[in-house]
Amino acid sequence: MNRPVRIANCSGFYGDRISALAEMVRGGPVDVVTGDYLAEVTMLVLAKNRLKKPSGGYATTFLRQLRPVAAEIAERGIKVVVNAGGLDPAGLARDTRALLAEVGVDLAVAHVEGDDLSARLAGLAAEGHDLAHLDTGEPFASWGHEPLTANAYLGGFGVAAALAGGADIVITGRVADASLVTGAAAWWWGWSPDDHDALAGAVVAGHVIECGAQATGGNFSGFTGIADLRHPGFPIAEVDRDGSSVITKHEDTGGAVTVDTVTAQLLYEVGAPGYLNPDVIARLDTVRVEQEGPDRVRISGARGQAPPPTTKVAVTGLGGWRNSCTFVLTGLDVDAKAALVERAVRARLDGEPGIADLRFTRIGAPATDPADQMAGSSLLHVAVDGDQNSAGRAFSALCVELALSSYPGIYGMGVPSAGSAYGVYWPTLVPQDVPRHTVVHPDGREEIVPPPATAEPAAETDVALPPYEAGPTVEGPLGRLVHARSGDKGGNANVGLWVADPEAWPWLAATMTTERFQELLPETRGLAVDRYVLPNLRAVNFVVRGLLDGGATEARRFDTQAKALGEWLRARHVPLPERLLR
Repeated sequence: MNRPVRIANCSGFYGDRISALAEMVRGGPVDVVTGDYLAEVTMLVLAKNRLKKPSGGYATTFLRQLRPVAAEIAERGIKVVVNAGGLDPAGLARDTRALLAEVGVDLAVAHVEGDDLSARLAGLAAEGHDLAHLDTGEPFASWGHEPLTANAYLGGFGVAAALAGGADIVITGRVADASLVTGAAAWWWGWSPDDHDALAGAVVAGHVIECGAQATGGNFSGFTGIADLRHPGFPIAEVDRDGSSVITKHEDTGGAVTVDTVTAQLLYEVGAPGYLNPDVIARLDTVRVEQEGPDRVRISGARGQAPPPTTKVAVTGLGGWRNSCTFVLTGLDVDAKAALVERAVRARLDGEPGIADLRFTRIGAPATDPADQMAGSSLLHVAVDGDQNSAGRAFSALCVELALSSYPGIYGMGVPSAGSAYGVYWPTLVPQDVPRHTVVHPDGREEIVPPPATAEPAAETDVALPPYEAGPTVEGPLGRLVHARSGDKGGNANVGLWVADPEAWPWLAATMTTERFQELLPETRGLAVDRYVLPNLRAVNFVVRGLLDGGATEARRFDTQAKALGEWLRARHVPLPERLLR
């Protein structure tokens, strides 16, 4: 094994392209295929599913993906590593073995467990673990909700041990997203937990490919420069012995792998330059990204530090009831039309004891002298949180009743529903020796993975940079010079900004201060915003604390996961140096 291991990805979330596993197996040479099915909201989705049917605790789409290519995986000796086990990795392992027996394919299946702490929360509290909120510091006792799930983020050495034990398919629960790749690379190269730099490089590669086609042009602010995004290929990381990697994709697939598509994913859902993983702290500020050839981008220079003494635990539960209705406003007087709806709804619901939150969001603005009806229309989204009685059918009935008694031209985006229970989210930390990180090998033998040697991470601070002499400027959208990628991390949002032009980097770093960022995005002004500088990537990363309420499951913003926050920022007009525009 003296060549880089080729690790392909076949899933970025539960619901991703069903054909991706077959595409990666059949599209060219690969050694390992990983699949990431678990976003922060997915555990709650699986918990709700499990209440309805026994197999609801895992990502059932994995079995659909595996069936048509199981024989080819066996013939070519490909390893498969997925976190599709969700809340029930043992159950998915059992059902995977049943599927393989049904299709007559001999593949050894192992699973990794120990992340589920739901039955241990009370005991952990009794032992003195305060389970304080990761962002606010509030005590867990103040949450006031019944936990449905509580899962710690595990590292990759359980995956490595399962592969070393002879597994062809490894199914995990809640491991850190990049740990699927880290575990596969550690198995291939025989790394130890002390190989911090190599592990850091694998974490970076894993982070780049974990979200599937986002590394090959999906959700990319420069998408207009990519020739074919109808069906972008999924990414592959060729991870070398030292942890450096080349990001690529199968030949003759859509999308593209460029420095900018890779940088976009590097900046997705990250915070400080020290990127925390249960196996290592990967320093993103040491990473270098270079175009090595067509659809081949080399990532090098990642430095690693000992992992932190704690690991994240995501606790989810059910909150109140949520419902919404969207009205279409057309033509003249749209402000008055929206105000009329708001007055009518508030007259019925303001002060109602069963209502916890009521919001009115305007979306778009009608054109002057619109050439067609849609050009002359905008939307009013009305959202309510409360108890099931007031926020359910009662709210829906109120919206329907407005049909003949409100503004001219009133209609809605479909019939209002009865709403549904929304999720609540509590991120916290536990010491790394709390989860019982366990590998269950194909023969049933159990192996405990010891926790790593850890160290407290150093504090991160912003970097002061010299002022920039812009010279003559013209007003224009920030996006003329700057790329962006934004996303969610619990109740926080991040916006990564970077420039492709090296000459534009001093301007971006000097002028895009925290104060300027908050000026351009007014909804962030009352919130804490952290800024981090990544010179090697020509990037600045902003973390907006508390923008998403308690997390994506309970966020009250219309864009609940801040996916488009960066695109809004790119559309804001700023003074642009003329010499950079040339």
